[in-house]
Amino acid sequence: MGFFGTSIAGRVSRIALVAALGFVVGACDDRQGQVSNYRAYQLIPAATLQLMAEKGTDKHKPILIRAFKKEAELEIWKMRADGEYVHFKTCPMCRWSGQLGPKRREGDRQVPEGFYTITPAQLNPNSQYYLSFNVGYPNAYDKANGYTGSAIMVHGDCSSAGCFSMTDEQIAEIYAITREAFGGGQRAIQMQSLPFRMTAENLAKHRFDPHMRFWKQLKDGADQFEVTKRETAVAVCGKRYVFGATPLNPDSRIDPAEACPEMIEDPEVKTRVVEKQRHDETRVASLVSQGVKAVKVVYADGGQHPAFDHVQITSRPEALAVAPREIAINEKGKPIPATVVASARTRPATVTAANKPAGGPATAPPAQTASTKPAPAVATGKVDTQTTVARIPASQPAAAFAPVEIGRAHV
Repeated sequence: MGFFGTSIAGRVSRIALVAALGFVVGACDDRQGQVSNYRAYQLIPAATLQLMAEKGTDKHKPILIRAFKKEAELEIWKMRADGEYVHFKTCPMCRWSGQLGPKRREGDRQVPEGFYTITPAQLNPNSQYYLSFNVGYPNAYDKANGYTGSAIMVHGDCSSAGCFSMTDEQIAEIYAITREAFGGGQRAIQMQSLPFRMTAENLAKHRFDPHMRFWKQLKDGADQFEVTKRETAVAVCGKRYVFGATPLNPDSRIDPAEACPEMIEDPEVKTRVVEKQRHDETRVASLVSQGVKAVKVVYADGGQHPAFDHVQITSRPEALAVAPREIAINEKGKPIPATVVASARTRPATVTAANKPAGGPATAPPAQTASTKPAPAVATGKVDTQTTVARIPASQPAAAFAPVEIGRAHV
C-alpha cells in the first residue's frame, strides 16, 4: 500500500493529476493558498465506502452531481455496474448566494443554473476555501447568451459570493469522492444546477416567474436523467439547451449561437420523457385549480440548509436572519398590488445528540431568534463569532436540525 492507503499506481496518477492543476481568480477569489495539499489526499470515510457497497457501486465508479438552490441541497449520484446512476448521498448546503435564476454577470453574487462539466484540471487542492473545484461556469449556453463571470466553485468555509459552499468536513469528503472517480477513469463529471426540485408543487408556485421559460429547458434535461438514470447528453444551439439529441448528419456542426441542425432522439427515451412531462403538467393544473398561488421568492442574499441555522461563522449572516419572502405575482410576472407578502417565521431549534449533523459539536449554546438578538451588519468581512442566528421555517420540524461550527469566513 502507498500514500494514504492507495496503491503505487494510484499514487502516481494522483500526483500527475495535482501537477496539472492551476488556479483561477473570480467570484469567490479562490487563489491558491500556501497550504499543504494533504487535504486533497484524505481518505473517503469507511462509512461512506460501506454505503457505496450497499448501493452496488464503489469509489472508482463515475459520479454525477445535482444541486438544488431553493432546497439548499447537493446530491451525489454513483454509477452502478449496469451503467445506471443511483442516488448515493444528499449533502445539505451550508451557504449559497443571490436569488433563484441564472448567473448573468460578474459580481452579481448569483449561483449559476444549468448543466456544467467538471474535469480533473478544475480541482484545486490548495484552495483558500480548504478544498474546491470549479463547476465550469460559463458553459457554452452562458457564453452564447453573453453571460460573464468566473471561478464559480463548490468549496468549504460556508461562505458564498456566487459559489456552492459546504463545510470543510463536507468538501473533504466530496473532494475525495470526486478524486477517486477521476482516478477510476472518469474524464468529466456532469453537474446539474437547478433552481429547485422540479416537483409539481414548485412548478405551480413558480409558473409565472420570469425565469420559467429557462427553467423549463432545465427541467427537460432533469427529466431525461430521472427517467433513464443515465447521464443526459447536453448540446447548445440557437442559444438554448438541447438534451438527449444528436445531429441527424454526424458531420453537422453545432454552434451555440446558431440555429440547431436537424436532430434525432432515442424514441423510447423521448416517449418516457413526454409521459413524465404530461403527468407533471396534469398535476400542476390540479394544484392551480385548488388555489395554489403563483409567487416569486425573494432572498436578502441566498440561503442555507436548515441544518445550519445555528452556524456561527458564515458570509453575510445578516442576510440569513431574514427569511425569504414569497410575493404573489400575476401572469406577467409582476407583483399583485395590495397582496400580503409571506415570510417564514423564525424560531429556535431543539438540539439533541441524536440529530446532530456529522462533524458538528455535541452541544451548542441556546439558540436565539432574530427578534431577540439581531445578526450584526458585516461591513469589514469579520463576523461576530458569539452570535447565532435561528431561522428555521415554520414548515420544518425544529428537532431535525442542529448547530455546526465553521472555522473561517470569507465575504
